[in-house]
Amino acid sequence: MRLARLAAPSAALLLLLSGAPSLAQPGPGGPPAVGVVTVERRPVTESTEFVGRVEAPERVELRARVTGFLQERLFREGQEVKAGDVLFRLERAPFEAEVARAQATVASAEAELQNANISLARARELVRTSAGTQVRVDDATAAQRSAQASLLGAQAQLRVAQINLGYTEISAPVDGKIGRSTFSVGSVVGPSSDPLATIVSQDPMRIAFPVNLRTGTELRDRYASRGGADATRVRIRLVTGAIYGQVGRIDFIDTQVDRNTDTILVRALIPNPPRPGPGTGTEGGVDRELIDGMFVNVFVEGAEPVSTVVIPRSAVLQDQQGNYVFALDAENKAARRPVTLGRSIADQVVIERGLEGGERVVVEGVQRVRPGQPVQPGPATAPLRAPGRG
Repeated sequence: MRLARLAAPSAALLLLLSGAPSLAQPGPGGPPAVGVVTVERRPVTESTEFVGRVEAPERVELRARVTGFLQERLFREGQEVKAGDVLFRLERAPFEAEVARAQATVASAEAELQNANISLARARELVRTSAGTQVRVDDATAAQRSAQASLLGAQAQLRVAQINLGYTEISAPVDGKIGRSTFSVGSVVGPSSDPLATIVSQDPMRIAFPVNLRTGTELRDRYASRGGADATRVRIRLVTGAIYGQVGRIDFIDTQVDRNTDTILVRALIPNPPRPGPGTGTEGGVDRELIDGMFVNVFVEGAEPVSTVVIPRSAVLQDQQGNYVFALDAENKAARRPVTLGRSIADQVVIERGLEGGERVVVEGVQRVRPGQPVQPGPATAPLRAPGRG
């Protein structure tokens, strides 16, 4: 009876030992058990990240073109304005008086010219009847030409006065959001004064970001056969960590390399529509996501996904020679395979060079693998998942 009682625990212990995981090291002399995945080519959206800054395509400083008292401010600070909207008005009375005086000068010059024309006609008539001299005709001709010149000068002065009168109204040259007013009503402003206010265009916005020469060359070569910059799209991540909902496109690549940073300036154009929802923004204003001068993370992506080798990050090892994986041949022997890594996507990584679809790589138990030695492959416990956009 005592032997029977001891047999039960011994049997249970044997069952526990026999139920060890499949990746446990086999007995002495046997190949190590490893988890493997079969490499597949999957559609992946290529993406390269940069740091950039939002820039308004148009930034206009409003200045007074003539000197005068600031009589009216016709906007709310921070509101959006349209091209042609009158924003400031200077006192008009002194400039209207200048226009009236110039008009009087023109009228006087016209009368002088009319009188000179009559005198010239009379002198010519007298010469034909031998009652006058050629000298008198010459004098009348000179007087008539002088009167013509005086009229042209008076007309020019009238035009200047009218232009200056027009400068008393300062209008928006572009659509955009206007900032704070530098001067209060009643201030004297003029051409030498600081800007009255600044208008910054809102939609679309530019995203400017420097690209180092090596990365720029790689991107150029990658997309050259697909249409160049037209084969890319631009997304941005805001300071909140959220991905901006609009997609942009590259519209400018500088022609020179910055010698101090060895970078090329690239610009993208991206929509900046009003945010949905009533009652947003300041009174008279519109709330938009992108603000001139803000920093963002920029992602230059391929417009279409491409077939790419992707493997679990756990399969990649590194030594002094670089990154590598253990690939298995038909006899389940492990071979060290150097690889060139692309970007990471969650717990996976893109392999740009070194592996092809259909090959098997070790992802679990890699520490037990030796180059040229056979292994006992089995399915990995974490199968390869389909990558998304990174």
